[in-house]
Amino acid sequence: MATAATSAGQHAITHEEATQRAIDEIVATGAAGVQFRVTKEGHQFTVTSGTAKLGTDEPVPADGHFRISCITKTFVSTVVLQLVAEGLLKLDDKVDQHLPELLPEGHRITVRNLLQHTSGLYNYSDAFQKPGDRFLRDRHNHYDPRDLIAIATGKPLGFEPGSEFQYCNTNYFVIGLLIEKLTGRSYSTEIRERVIDRLGLSNTHLPGDDENVPEPHARGYMQIGGSSVDVTVMNPSEAGCAGEIISTTSDLDRFLVALFDGTLLSTNELSEMTTPLPEEMIHDLPMGIGYGLGLMRLANDTDLDLWGHGAGIPGYATFAATTRDGARRIQCSITLDQEFDEAQEKAVIRALNVAVCH
Repeated sequence: MATAATSAGQHAITHEEATQRAIDEIVATGAAGVQFRVTKEGHQFTVTSGTAKLGTDEPVPADGHFRISCITKTFVSTVVLQLVAEGLLKLDDKVDQHLPELLPEGHRITVRNLLQHTSGLYNYSDAFQKPGDRFLRDRHNHYDPRDLIAIATGKPLGFEPGSEFQYCNTNYFVIGLLIEKLTGRSYSTEIRERVIDRLGLSNTHLPGDDENVPEPHARGYMQIGGSSVDVTVMNPSEAGCAGEIISTTSDLDRFLVALFDGTLLSTNELSEMTTPLPEEMIHDLPMGIGYGLGLMRLANDTDLDLWGHGAGIPGYATFAATTRDGARRIQCSITLDQEFDEAQEKAVIRALNVAVCH
């Protein structure tokens, strides 16, 4: 990319150079490795930093596989909105209309509440001990969706459905069962046929109980007992419909383009997906200034109309976003080597803003 003179003997750094410097800072805060794919006005580049495996100089693959975690929710929501378009349900249907007796308060909770995290359901993830020794003990366990939902239904609602926002993985496990009830097939089959196969996302996988990340990939780590422990291999059923998918930056980019250009959803359904809750309802959601249906409206330095999702799972932090017109897009994976602390979060937000707003 051409540079422009700013003063005698000085030139502005390119967008790619600025992004490279920004992701190097993420590694400096303690990340093991980083990959960013950036698109701006038709120009696309990828940059990487750090190492794919601690203790080596193996570079991070520029389009390696990674666990996309909660970005899975955007795939799930897309399928639900396709089912809405086909007349199989309405967003304001009560859960009891389709899954009677699953939830004690299912007569008060709507499909929309589930998709936008306003159900009031307890987040089953909060019942698990903080990752660390617990992760090492349970990393190979299989978890049945109904068992995880039962953890949540054993607690009272945290608030009146629709009155508050609280990010909750339980919501999407209920949605997974809803998709199965309506279609007669698993949510993973519906995502494969309706999204992955349709778009030719050959590097996107719903692993089920498969514990491995396909090659090539960078390895993720967690600090346990003062040491860096490789946590790449794990049974993702604990994340399930709320966060099991493995993908690449190029496949996520293709998915975002198809989501906003009308390939996957009609104008009406995309409008539903991108109608956000009021900003004042949103909390504890980095960069989030509005939540639609499985998709966030994201704060940024130049007030772009930016939509996407962030995510985290042991060893990996991920992010994918696009402007509505698709002119600016970003997808990234960060492999961790420590708890995602405030310094690292700030470095990531700076890098995302450099990548999108430069």
